[in-house]
Amino acid sequence: MATSTMVASRVFIVLSISSVLLINNFCSSSALSKESSKLKDVDDDDDDLENDLKFLAKDDDEQAPISETSPPFPEQFNEDDDEDEDENEDFEGSDGDQEQYSLPPEVDEKDVVVLKQRNFSKFVKKNPFVMVEFYAPWCGHCQDFAPEYAAAATELKGKAVLAKVDATEENELAEKYEIQGFPTVFFFVDGVHRLYHGQNNKDAIVAWVKKKTGPGIHNITTTKDAERTLNTENKLVMGFLDSLVGPESDALAAAARLEDDVNFYQTSNPEVAKLFLIDLNAKRPALVLLKNEAEKLSHFNGQFTKSAITEFVLANKLPLVTRFTRENAPMIFENPIKKQVLLFATSSGSGKILPAFGEAAKFFKGKLIFVYVEIDDIDVGRPVSHYFGVNGDGPKVIAHTGSKDAKKYVFDDEVTFDSIKAFGKDFLEGKLKPFYKSDPIPEINDGDVKIVVGNNFDEIILDESKDVLLEIYAPWCKHCLELEPTYNKLAKHLRGIDSIVVAKMDGTTNEHARIKVDGFPTFLFFPAGNKSSEPITIDSDGTLVEMYKYLKKHASIPFKLHKPDSSVDAHATKRKKSSSNDDVKDEL
Repeated sequence: MATSTMVASRVFIVLSISSVLLINNFCSSSALSKESSKLKDVDDDDDDLENDLKFLAKDDDEQAPISETSPPFPEQFNEDDDEDEDENEDFEGSDGDQEQYSLPPEVDEKDVVVLKQRNFSKFVKKNPFVMVEFYAPWCGHCQDFAPEYAAAATELKGKAVLAKVDATEENELAEKYEIQGFPTVFFFVDGVHRLYHGQNNKDAIVAWVKKKTGPGIHNITTTKDAERTLNTENKLVMGFLDSLVGPESDALAAAARLEDDVNFYQTSNPEVAKLFLIDLNAKRPALVLLKNEAEKLSHFNGQFTKSAITEFVLANKLPLVTRFTRENAPMIFENPIKKQVLLFATSSGSGKILPAFGEAAKFFKGKLIFVYVEIDDIDVGRPVSHYFGVNGDGPKVIAHTGSKDAKKYVFDDEVTFDSIKAFGKDFLEGKLKPFYKSDPIPEINDGDVKIVVGNNFDEIILDESKDVLLEIYAPWCKHCLELEPTYNKLAKHLRGIDSIVVAKMDGTTNEHARIKVDGFPTFLFFPAGNKSSEPITIDSDGTLVEMYKYLKKHASIPFKLHKPDSSVDAHATKRKKSSSNDDVKDEL
């Protein structure tokens, strides 16, 4: 809801791309690995560890949190850090003061149904139209939204049911529906849910729900009405039926209620059907989708059912090539068709290659979404290009899975109809090799904290003879910057221990197949002799002592901290005092 709307208005979807092209992707406060839960299970009887901790405690700075909610993927393109922080405070797992949130004002929610795990499924199946808000009690946006939502529930009473779920209590439901930010609002039609993208006020909700619960389709019986509709609509679906009532009309109406972007019409008048480019000799029911695009007309030839019509509209409603804009981002990245082929080119350099790109797209309707990103569009195109590692003026073509694994595949040939068609075919058949971004390998890398980039990841991180602690950070991440002195200090104390590597990697400009990051900073531990297993995500309070305790307990290769000899320290102190006394005597 608020989360989805903010994301779409800035650059993407919940591009999640979990996220583009999205990640899916907010930081979750759900379970950490079992290994990380052992962080504080330290043997207090271990004298060596006890001495180490006493030594380190003297050198420890103020506490610094080790886990920070990263902005959702789309907001990694936004350079306004302050605004990012404001939004992040309401994501689950953020650093907002969840324990001491102020109590919201009383809201009359008599018409809002409270759903829990035990009654959720039965309720949404029993009621044909249900809007469900997933919220957190500490979320400021949720508190602001509550009176608007309650007022909408009252006005829509009898048309649809508005309900709410406390996602902080109903963890299983939140996980099932992949709730990543608050509030998140779904609309269920006959048990099938879709995300609500509208504004967070009563009037917007009421108007949206009425459209979804109304007839769904509009009747056109005269050529005058037909001409007016054709002149005002940029995109529409028209059904040519024997009758405007009955099972075929019901199927068309049911499909219409599931579609946000296209209006549906029906007629039984042959003259009207002709204006909508329907062949009068075609067997009824006939269905077409019209767009003011290069590909103007799409004919439906499937079984006349709700699901088949829905799939047809989904596959054909987008242009053959969709230009990436703020407005189009949700249609691209929240589309059930997740796989995309993206063309990166300048406005002046795209003219010769876009036609061939579009022609190839015809062969992949319903399977791939073809997208054009204008590199010289400073507001949107440039940051998206940087995310994909595209520099210069292009042209460049990249295939993207659009799923949580967010794999990318680079096309290195000349952009022609045949080459793009072959590339799309290989993409669908899984024949391409993934591409991962990488900064240049540092020429000098002898600091206490080793610099890891995509292209030296295997050499440093996957060395079976080393226990490796890796921080994945973002340059804009405030908590990463706050934690840097502590992390450097840890590396300094571990200097000279050959079996331990302390490293860091900029997660915004480097990628690797073994890394999946939901937020910054992320701390991963790669045990020696076990690099084929998944890395362990570490969660702690971010102090020098806690990070050291984890390494001491979980390192595959035992190590001993190098500390100054206490007797040497004592002797040095004694000499210093003696020297001071001598100076006093000389002065006397």
